[in-house]
Amino acid sequence: MSDLSPKERISRVFEKKAVDRPPVVCPGGMMNAAIVDVMEKTGHTLPTAHREPELMAALSQDVREHTGFENYGVPFCMTVEAEVLGSSINFGSLTCEPKIEKEKYGRVSDVVFTKPETALHSGRVETVSAAIAKISERQSDTPVIGSVTGPISTAASLVDPMTFLKELRKDRENSHRVLEYVTDFLTAYATILVESGADIISIGDPTATGEILGPKMFEEYAVRYINKLIDGIRKTNASVIVHICGKLEAVKQYVPEIRAQAISTDAMVNLRLLKEEYPSITTMGNLSTYVLEFGDPEKVSKMTEALLRNKIDIIAPACGLSTSSAVENIRALTETVKGSG
Repeated sequence: MSDLSPKERISRVFEKKAVDRPPVVCPGGMMNAAIVDVMEKTGHTLPTAHREPELMAALSQDVREHTGFENYGVPFCMTVEAEVLGSSINFGSLTCEPKIEKEKYGRVSDVVFTKPETALHSGRVETVSAAIAKISERQSDTPVIGSVTGPISTAASLVDPMTFLKELRKDRENSHRVLEYVTDFLTAYATILVESGADIISIGDPTATGEILGPKMFEEYAVRYINKLIDGIRKTNASVIVHICGKLEAVKQYVPEIRAQAISTDAMVNLRLLKEEYPSITTMGNLSTYVLEFGDPEKVSKMTEALLRNKIDIIAPACGLSTSSAVENIRALTETVKGSG
């Protein structure tokens, strides 16, 4: 089984079939490995690569080559959706990722609903889809992951986030209307990415945590709309990964209800215990990005070995990598996994 391609290996993991070792991936989006070390070595740099498909594709290939992750992942930020829906974006720099500069709306009741197909012809949708097409044309044995911002986080980048979170309680009717609208848009966007060549869609929804929402709103909003998005994506036959930030204690009972092929978690979550309590979950993660930034290769390798001993299904960084992470530390992660086979 050691002759499995990266695409075959992760597909078998999603199908709960035997593999020689776990895949080791970094999906892009909020979990993006376009670090300064790689960009300075190759000359393919951000923020230019956020806007140019050929450069975005080249940088994704650089990341794969220099880090050893077994996937291609684009885009390199979480602002594509917000920009398309009308919010103002600061595109950052070589060392700083793009951020939302100004949300389009102040309240959920202010949101103007447009047809998803209209919005999908603006912003960087075509940039990301063209980059995916270029990557998928050039290779066939490594999975291409298209990263999408989840419904709660997208809504909180469309509407002032503090107001939005309050109105989840105070204006449920309009909050649900906004989330229905956003989820329909995200489904259409993810479908374009799959049609362009993405094998997997990774959903990162950092605002949709138990710590921010609490158990009741996590169930009412996060689970409901993430599952609606997953169901829409699954109609394309693509697999889906969902990353949940933060601690899981308050909402752990709802995690098995999320219909993704794999659940990725933050570093503070004990994935071994999560697997024992909920055997149906395919676990992904969750090597500390703090250690990847500030540790050394030996420490990274030891922590990776612990994940392997705990039989985590897919090995990955726990959350978003710092752009100042050392490529030597990342290679210690990927090479330890590959050596385990």
